[in-house]
Amino acid sequence: MLQSRALVIALILLLSTTFPEVQSKSIFEKDRRDLLAIPEAIASYFYEAVNKVYPKVSQFLLDTVQSPSVVAARQRFAKEAAKVSVMFEQLIEKIKNLWYTRVLGY
Repeated sequence: MLQSRALVIALILLLSTTFPEVQSKSIFEKDRRDLLAIPEAIASYFYEAVNKVYPKVSQFLLDTVQSPSVVAARQRFAKEAAKVSVMFEQLIEKIKNLWYTRVLGY
């Protein structure tokens, strides 16, 4: 039982999700820079599947995800992921600029 709880907590931390956010955001939104959209959706589907079979376990998952330490870790991860996403977009723009100026000669 202890091993399964540790596994569940590790899975939740890995996916870094809160369920209300999953339901309110679209995965395929065009202007979205959130790298956590797909892990949030996976966690939501996982929670729904567990909830159908084991409601007590799903309540434990929900309580764990909403604990202050998990919320703080998720917020920090989301903040850093947003920075990486912006830097990646800037890199893509620089590569496009180099392609157009150096290779194509525009």
